[in-house]
Amino acid sequence: MAGVGEDSLALFGAGVRAALEAWPALQIAVENGFGGVHSQEKAEWLGGAVEEYFIRNADLELDEVEDFLGELMTNEFDTVVEDGSLPQVSQQLQTMFHHFRRGDGAALREMASHITQRKCRVTATALMTARETDDEEEDADSTEEMEVTATNDGAATDGVCPEPEPSGPDSQTIEEEDIVEDGWTIVRRKK
Repeated sequence: MAGVGEDSLALFGAGVRAALEAWPALQIAVENGFGGVHSQEKAEWLGGAVEEYFIRNADLELDEVEDFLGELMTNEFDTVVEDGSLPQVSQQLQTMFHHFRRGDGAALREMASHITQRKCRVTATALMTARETDDEEEDADSTEEMEVTATNDGAATDGVCPEPEPSGPDSQTIEEEDIVEDGWTIVRRKK
């Protein structure tokens, strides 16, 4: 039975890391070095810190998880998250922890896979939008193909994210707003 618990713990850890890697606010902070020269290392550490937080505090409320993640973003990346993603990520993590406590490895795998697939779609859409903007500026008649590689440790079958789906009412787009208030960088949802 100990092997099942360890397997479940490994799946929970992988799910936590997938949720954090797919979190646009954290990715913006890392890509722009808001955590200093060691931003990437801090992001990797964050996965272990969140996993340990759940293990040590079994009966967490959603607002406690939000507060913890918000404090980590503020302390480690000098970033206040105001794009509405904090409650969503907190809920995902809390749901994963619930599956972990029940020993439901299949649900943990499914959630991590779903998060990773959604990350690929969001990344592909963002890259296509950026490419379209660049193409419009350079030459309106030029068209180029683009390949989006997966950054999800092989969760996609051949290392490439599936074709992006058209954006609809369920899709979310966020952008980084270059607003600095009293030394804080604010990330908000695009309207």
